[in-house]
Amino acid sequence: MASIRQNTTPARLPDFCNLGVVLRTLLIANGFCFAAALARRDTLSELWPEFLKIAVAAQPILLLSLVILCPARKHLDRLDYRAGLATILLIELVLAGLIHRLLHDWLPGFEAISLLHFCVFTLALAAIILFYFDQRARALSPAITEARLQALQARIRPHFLFNSITAVLSLVRQEPRRAERALEDMADLFRVLMADNKELTRLEREVELCRQYLDLEQLRLGERLNVAWHLEKMPGDALVPPLLLQPLLENAVYHGIEPSSTPGEININIYRNRDQVVMVLRNPYLGEGGSHHAGNKMAVGNIRERLALHFDVEASMKTQITGSAYQVTINMPYRKAGT
Repeated sequence: MASIRQNTTPARLPDFCNLGVVLRTLLIANGFCFAAALARRDTLSELWPEFLKIAVAAQPILLLSLVILCPARKHLDRLDYRAGLATILLIELVLAGLIHRLLHDWLPGFEAISLLHFCVFTLALAAIILFYFDQRARALSPAITEARLQALQARIRPHFLFNSITAVLSLVRQEPRRAERALEDMADLFRVLMADNKELTRLEREVELCRQYLDLEQLRLGERLNVAWHLEKMPGDALVPPLLLQPLLENAVYHGIEPSSTPGEININIYRNRDQVVMVLRNPYLGEGGSHHAGNKMAVGNIRERLALHFDVEASMKTQITGSAYQVTINMPYRKAGT
């Protein structure tokens, strides 16, 4: 198994088009304004007017920054991290100068705030916001998350590898070509499992990997495993976290198909709904008494973490039991290369 490395994920600027980033930015900015008001006034009666005064001055810069940085994301992503940071701080400095001039003319009492103090306040606020998002990204994507992914991969390998090799051996003499294709599928699958899966991948590639996995499982389960793909409306160019569906399918086979002596169906429906990609995976649910395996939440928890890392609050994952079926529904923003 690949070694668990320390965090080597390159630092990235926050995506200011992301709803979660926008909401967090607004909360941090207003919290900073409140802290500044608290530092300037000793009594509660003076605190609220002071906060309003500071917030009124900060909001135009904050809103204009978001309006500018969202469409500028493509250009900022082409820069290295330090150059991107410098560019953002320069933009904030320019906006601070413009807004200070306008407020100096239009807002009574604002003359007492010097341009230097206003620029320092703006740069300090920008630095705090950027520092927060950098630390948040480091908290979501360091060795801890990577170790969980490696642990998930380690859980997949032993029983799946043994079962797959056994199934291939049974085909070597009777169906050598099918056995060769199965070995090629195994090689592709384990190549992805062993890879450094930090970057987004095309959805069509993820589906291809899942097909290879299910083909291998069908070698040993035969007619007990039925798979229904609904991909007519799937946006194949959408970018998704790698190993998003395969662990869920492995759980579906392990908990929904293997324990039953009767055939079962795994249903996968992937489609685009406006600017969202929706994935719905359904498999038989036998209940705790009907399964010979205890439920394992590692795959679900790991996928939730990676969705949060890449898409923040714009992505969601819901699991539910409906009658005799276990269903997982994933919603994420529709993104493709170059956007």
